[in-house]
Amino acid sequence: MTEQPIPVIIDCDTGVDDALALLFAVRHPGLDLRAVTCVAGNTDVDGVVRNTLTVLEVAGAPGIPVARGAERPLIEAVRVAAHVHGQDGMGDLGLPAPARRPVDVDAVTLLRREILASPRPVTLIPTAPLTNIALLLRTHPEVTRNIERIVFMGGAVATGNATPVAEFNVWHDPEAAAILLTAEVPITMYGLDVFQRVNVQGADIRRLRASAEPGARLAGALLAHRPSAPEPDGDDPSGGLGDAGAVCAVVDPAGLTTRPLPVEVSLAPGAGRGQTIVDRRPRPGEAEIHGGAPQRRHLVDVGLDVDVERYVKLYLETVERDQDRS
Repeated sequence: MTEQPIPVIIDCDTGVDDALALLFAVRHPGLDLRAVTCVAGNTDVDGVVRNTLTVLEVAGAPGIPVARGAERPLIEAVRVAAHVHGQDGMGDLGLPAPARRPVDVDAVTLLRREILASPRPVTLIPTAPLTNIALLLRTHPEVTRNIERIVFMGGAVATGNATPVAEFNVWHDPEAAAILLTAEVPITMYGLDVFQRVNVQGADIRRLRASAEPGARLAGALLAHRPSAPEPDGDDPSGGLGDAGAVCAVVDPAGLTTRPLPVEVSLAPGAGRGQTIVDRRPRPGEAEIHGGAPQRRHLVDVGLDVDVERYVKLYLETVERDQDRS
């Protein structure tokens, strides 16, 4: 008996690697992408909507509903990442404007509608600042009864990228991330510790860029815009899958090594704001012993290791699928 596809909703700030995630999600037969919601982050929210619609059209999936969401974080001002994603958020590739518009409801309304209407519990995949998700959980807490899991790209156990300790998505809206982490649903954190490791090699990128199929060709162009370690300035740099790895983890969770750990977000002003504080200690410390730490702490399945070759193979096989057989 064939397993039913997993119903998923992606909340994104498209974004080069969000676009890679969308290309994968619409092409993998094990996923049923029910909706995409947009939030300010890598670029402004109107740019995110435009980019999302364009990617879905290029991927051959124009019918998926797309909604405009929060245009700024709950408290902070918008701080886009044009230095990473280009002025248009899509590597300044000169992609065409989309032929359609977003749906006529906001992101939170679309999220609620699609989650509650799904005949099976939905997996939410936020690959962006968590503003939309926080607003959803605070406005419509009843949705948690039909959420299977939230797999979010964000946070870091070790080193940040927006600051020495904070990852961009969480740093962009720390209060929203703090709300997410207290949700009464299973949560997986696909943070920088695994995010930065899943890279596609130059030969594969060249093959994608030479493809006659528009979606695969776009994936190649996006990967070429994201040169990654170990030699980003070499003759044949690899390209990071980034957010797409979180979607791979939904399809193939066995490729991601996780541990259930307490995670909190630092909300205080200063150098530590936006840090995801992951408690890996084997036993309580003095703060708990002397009553200075919270007694109830939410556990999150934190990604600590990833099978790089497995996820790269999964991604390439998916985006290069014969669309007549998909």
